Amino acid sequence: MKYLQFQTLLIAFLAPICWTNFAIAEETRPNFVFILADDLAWSDLGCYGHSWHRTPNIDQLAQGGTRFTSAYASAPICSASRASLLTGKTTASLGFEFVTKGAPGRQNVDAPTVLIAPPLTLNLPLSERTIAERLSDLGYETAFFGKWHLNQHHGRYLGWSPTHGPKQQGFQVAEEDFGAHPYSWGRKPPADVVKEGDFVDDSMVDRVCRYIRQPHDRPYFVMASSFYVHTPVRTPLKWLTDHYEKTIPADAKNRANRVKYAAFLETLDHHVGQILQSIEASGQSDETLVVFFSDNGGHPEYTANAPLRGSKWNLYEGGIRVPMIVRWPGHAEPGSENDSPTAGYDLLSTFVQAADGDIEDVDGQAITLSADSDPADQRDLIWHFPYYHPESGYGKAKTTIGVDDFAVSKTKPQSAIRRGNYKLIWFAEDNHAELYDLSRDLSEQIDLSEVAPAKAAELTKALHQYLQEHHARMATPR
Repeated sequence: MKYLQFQTLLIAFLAPICWTNFAIAEETRPNFVFILADDLAWSDLGCYGHSWHRTPNIDQLAQGGTRFTSAYASAPICSASRASLLTGKTTASLGFEFVTKGAPGRQNVDAPTVLIAPPLTLNLPLSERTIAERLSDLGYETAFFGKWHLNQHHGRYLGWSPTHGPKQQGFQVAEEDFGAHPYSWGRKPPADVVKEGDFVDDSMVDRVCRYIRQPHDRPYFVMASSFYVHTPVRTPLKWLTDHYEKTIPADAKNRANRVKYAAFLETLDHHVGQILQSIEASGQSDETLVVFFSDNGGHPEYTANAPLRGSKWNLYEGGIRVPMIVRWPGHAEPGSENDSPTAGYDLLSTFVQAADGDIEDVDGQAITLSADSDPADQRDLIWHFPYYHPESGYGKAKTTIGVDDFAVSKTKPQSAIRRGNYKLIWFAEDNHAELYDLSRDLSEQIDLSEVAPAKAAELTKALHQYLQEHHARMATPR
């Protein structure tokens, strides 16, 4: 009897302490706001050195956190990149390397090709555990707004599947909405906006902002997956296009498209500003980790990827090196820069570790925020793209891939590895490789494969070993 009385008193004494420790743990775990841009080039932003794009809100985000200079998308194309970052796996190990389609089958290229690409992957398998599922298991509330593009098109282009949409992949709150992007226009574009400073209301962004401002009884992860700056690049903001008509140099290459694109990009920046303002209004800014990232490089017909070679759709730097900014008060030093190579598939580990969770069964690792990280770290980054691009117009596309071509080029099945400052791209059609030293040749103009054959052989072997060990799907001979 005395033992039971003592046990009761002990529980009564310890319960407040245990609850207090639990509450402190909950308070120290951050909220996560993940803003994913679509087709934003590494060199597009003012904080990354662009000379005429106005991006004050994203620049302010960089001033309050860490700007990564060697961050990479997991793939040079949308669906594959998004599947990789949500699962923490490379495209090679995941088997999701291209974009989703409306029907199963194989890639249909409108010109003869040497190899046949693997069968199309239409849906992110439900067996894969996403960031949302892992954070839900840790007690987080999870929400998704915007572009999904990880299931077979349902009902319409980009339509969410009732079996493989965000809610089936761990997002407790998920609201489908094109917002004000041209995807939503149909046949009737909105009227011109001529008053300087006015933007069109975007219902998708409004949903994100309402979610952030509302009270939360537990930490949350919200993914704001923007449709900007993906084509069609059209805008009703005449005051903005008028501004760039006056400010973009008359001799700029592909000027007409770049004027529209600049206005489109400033619209994205405005949306980011609205989201950041909502974080401030919630009173949770100091407890919120914000990540800004792009799913792949810029579209070659609308933006300059220089000094990087290539663009969206290929594995040269212009297709995969992207802007990434992390703001986490007390952890990411304001205004700092980080040169360490990191990839989209590192984001899962980063969020889970910040939430005090365990990380296993993934290819990525948590991102180090310290500004003094060593860019020559020997960790390997891997990319795998066993497809052709473009599917329509392949025969007429440029045969070469250069710097600021402002045209779509032929992309053939290829894979790549970065180890330290060296990057090797292997081309499946003719089994040849190109080797570059990115510390001296960021534009990938000097192929070192013949002058440094030992290094080329080392990286080729490591790349193929990785592909074999992870059962990567390969393009095959006809």
